[in-house]
Amino acid sequence: MSTQADAIQTAETFNQGALLDALLGRLELKNDAALSRRLDVAPPVLSKIRHHRMPVGASLLIRMHEVTGLPTNDLRALMGDRRAKFHGDSKRSRAGSGQPAEA
Repeated sequence: MSTQADAIQTAETFNQGALLDALLGRLELKNDAALSRRLDVAPPVLSKIRHHRMPVGASLLIRMHEVTGLPTNDLRALMGDRRAKFHGDSKRSRAGSGQPAEA
């Protein structure tokens, strides 16, 4: 699958605007400008996220958690992210890498 097709699939699957709308409601804010001030991000970042030109990154997701108190899994669900978490075993993943496993 091409990168463009991946982007289209992601845009169809995730509704990042729904996440932003939910945050606006939860924080009782009127618009994205007020939300950007509360999250301490530049307004164009939220605009790009709302219009599917930028994904919600991990650092912003954590900031949303800090501001709202909502668990990150709930925030991910608000935008339609239904993927299961990946739990890697650091000892097993390093076993074949030639690096010693941490105790």
